[in-house]
Order: sequence, then structure tokens, then C-alpha cells
Amino acid sequence: MTPLAIVLMVLVVLLVIALPVTWNTAIARKMKLDAEKIGTAEEKARSIIDDAIKTAENKKRESLLEVKEQSLAAKNEVDREIKERRAEISKQERRIQSKEDALDRKTDAMERREQEYSAKETELKKRQKLVEEMEEKETAELERISGMTSEEAKEYLLKSVQDDVKIDVARMYRELVEQARDDADKKAREIVVNSIQRCAVDHVAESTISVVQLPSDEMKGRIIGREGRNIRTIETMTGVDLIIDDTPEAVVLSGFDPIRREIARIALEKLIVDGRIHPARIEEMVEKARKEVEAQIRESGEQAAFEVGVHNLHPEMIKLLGRMKFRTSYGQNALRHSVEVAELTGLMAAECGCDIRLAKRAGLLHDIGKSIDHEVEGSHIQIGADLCRKYKENAVVINSVESHHGDTEPTSLIACLVQAADAISAARPGARRETLDTYTNRLKQLEDIAGNFKGVDKTFAIQAGREVRVMVIPEQVNDANMVLLARDISKQIESELEYPGQIKVNVIRESRVVDYAK
Repeated sequence: MTPLAIVLMVLVVLLVIALPVTWNTAIARKMKLDAEKIGTAEEKARSIIDDAIKTAENKKRESLLEVKEQSLAAKNEVDREIKERRAEISKQERRIQSKEDALDRKTDAMERREQEYSAKETELKKRQKLVEEMEEKETAELERISGMTSEEAKEYLLKSVQDDVKIDVARMYRELVEQARDDADKKAREIVVNSIQRCAVDHVAESTISVVQLPSDEMKGRIIGREGRNIRTIETMTGVDLIIDDTPEAVVLSGFDPIRREIARIALEKLIVDGRIHPARIEEMVEKARKEVEAQIRESGEQAAFEVGVHNLHPEMIKLLGRMKFRTSYGQNALRHSVEVAELTGLMAAECGCDIRLAKRAGLLHDIGKSIDHEVEGSHIQIGADLCRKYKENAVVINSVESHHGDTEPTSLIACLVQAADAISAARPGARRETLDTYTNRLKQLEDIAGNFKGVDKTFAIQAGREVRVMVIPEQVNDANMVLLARDISKQIESELEYPGQIKVNVIRESRVVDYAK
């Protein structure tokens, strides 16, 4: 064996011997260290437990102190509130006691006053009895002196006073009635004059014919057409007569219905501008003209309602208003007349304190029946009233329509204002136009109607037929019968004549006494 191997073997043997010894030594040291650590931990644990116990006891003592302090504070608060309530109760008791003392004093004072009043009442009764006895003695003495009893004297006095009072009352009543009538007439004139001055409108007399200007006379032949077929087509489609005469460069359209006449005028003007005149083209142009006139009717109705400030009208009523643009009465345009009546009625309603909007509505619709009176049977008054009922108009408006010519009695002040406004609008100078024959016939009829009554001597129609003067025979008609005669003449004129505005009937009676000195 080599020395190296021997050395290695020795080292291995030493290592084997030393390893267990080292291991045991290490284990013993470790156990010792662990025992020391365990002892140290137990000591720390006991120390922590002791500290915790001390801390808990301190917390407990602090909590007990805090609870005691809170209990003491609550007790003090309760004691304070009790003291305050006791003080308040004491104050209320003192106040109640003072009120009771005051009531006792007032009760005593009232009892004293009652005693005083009772004593005075007894004294007054004695004095009243004494006065009654003295009055009885005086009455008996007066009856003895006058020779009349008290009842007879009372009746005599009342009768004399009553007669005097009746006379005074009658005189005052007559004066008041005359003053009221004068004031009413004056106020009515002021209202009418102011309304007329504030309502300025244009008046253009309209006729029942329309004239269409032609660019040349050659156009007349084209309008007539071959064998007259064009003119026959126009007349058939529009219901209007075309009068083609020697009038240079003009064609006259004649028709009772103004709407048809307007449709024919527009269609003919369009045909003249277009230049192509044949039956098919005529039908097309007439249809276009009819639509234009319908649109124009609706726009005219809306414009009239907007102009006078009348809103919420039924659409059909708007159309009927627009149709009145093509309706005339004695040459006066019906729509412009209705607008003027609405304005006048509104102005007078403002002066009288009436409902202005309702008054304007009644004035605007008073002649609404004229829009279709040539299509429906009946007077324009009845037609207008039926239309207003159909479209749920106000009862005041319906009565205004029915009574604006006096056919029925007006039931409201607005209806009376519509009557006045209608008469004002119709009686304006230049508002309406009448032919000479109609005018002269009306004057003659006025004189004939008045002259047919018994006791009438002469009659004179003056002021362009606005007044008729009736001269009566004094021996046959007395002053009392004059009133009845004037009324009878007025009623007969209303029933037999048609006229704008009103006619004044003036009955004149003259008595003459003639004597001669010889």
C-alpha cells in the first residue's frame, strides 16, 4: 500500500468516527437553544397577557367613568328642563290668575251697569207713560177744537198729501221721460255720426254685364267659330250669353249669375291670350277659370273675415262670404256692404258698451243669405237664418239676421245696432244705384199709398223719396188720429215697397179760423 492510500484510509476512519460525535453534539446544542427559545417565548407570552389584563382593566375603568359622566350630564339636563317647566307653569298660573281677577272686575262692573240700566229703564217707562197720558189729553183737546176724530184727520191729511204727490210725480215723470228721450236722441245721433266718420269705405256701383276687350275685331269671328260652334260651346259651358255686336273691339257677357259671368270672362280672356279657340280648348279654359274663381271666392271670404276681425267661422261660411263678392244689391257689392255693416256695428257697440266681437260677427253675417238666394227658395233673411242655425252660430247673430229688415222683433241691442248699420250703409250717397224708372215709380207709389187713406188731402214725396209729407183735412182727422194715420201709412209702405234705408212719414194738420171785421 502506498502512503497516500494509507493516509486516505486513516482520514476515512476518522471521518466515520467524528461524524456521529459531531451530529450528537449539534443535536444537543440545538435542543438547548430550542429550550432557551421556548422559555423566552413563555416569558414574553406571560408578559403580553399581563399587559393585556392591565389594559383591559384600564379600559373598563375609563368606560365606567365615561358612563358615569354621561349619566350625570343627563341627570343635570333633566333637572334643568324640570326647573324650566316648573317656571313656565308658574308663569301661566300667574297669568291665569290675573285674567280671572280681571274677569271678576268686569263682571262686577257689568252688574253695576245692569243695575243702572234697570233703574233708568224704569224711569223711562214712567216718563213714557206720562207722555202718553199727555198726548191722549192733547188729542182729545184737538178733536174737541177741530170737531174731527184723529182717524178722520189722518185720512184728510193723507188724501191731501197724496194728491200733491201724484201731481209732483206726474210732472217729474214727464220731465224725466222728455229728458231721457232728448238725451237718447242726442246720444244716438252722436254714436251714428261718429261711426260714419270713423268708417270710410269705397263705393263702386256694379252692373249685371261684363265687357271683355279684344285685341282686334278679327277675334270676334274666331270667338264665333265655324257655324257658331265656339260661341255655342262657351254659352253652354258657362251659362252666360255672349253679345257680339257692332261695339268695336269688345264682347259683352250678359248673365244673371255673377259667378258664371266671372268664369266666362276669365275663360274668354285666357282664350284670347292663348289664341287657340276650339271646343276642346274652351272646355279646358272654362275648367281652369272655374277653379280660379273658387279659389278667389275662398280668399275673398277669408280676407273679409280677417279685415273685420271675425274668427272661427265655419269653412262653408267663409265660402258663402266669398260668393257675396259677386252679388250686388242696387249696384252695391254685397260683400263690401257686409264688411261696412260689421265695421259700423262694431263702432256703435263700442260706444254702447256691447260685445264688439259678437256685434261685428252679426254685422258681417246679416246678409249671408244673399250668397245663395238665387239658388234656394225663400227670402235672403230666412235663408241666412237657416244657414246660421246650420253652422251653429250664436243666438244673437241669428236674431240679428232675422230682424235686420224688421221681419221679427230684435231681442238684443246688437240686433238693433245691425239694423242701424244696415240702414246707414244702404243710405250712403252713391252707395246704391237705381234706374230712373225705378226711382220715379217709387215716388209715385209713395204718393199713391199715402193718398188712398181717408182724410188725406195732398201728398208730396220729397228728399229723393226719403220722406213723404201728408196733408190731411182738419175736419176729418183730429190730432189723436194723426198718430194712427202715420203708423198705418208706414206699415203699408213697408209691406208694398222695396227701398234702401228708411222713409219718413210726416203727417201735417192745419186748422184755420177766418173772420171778417165789418
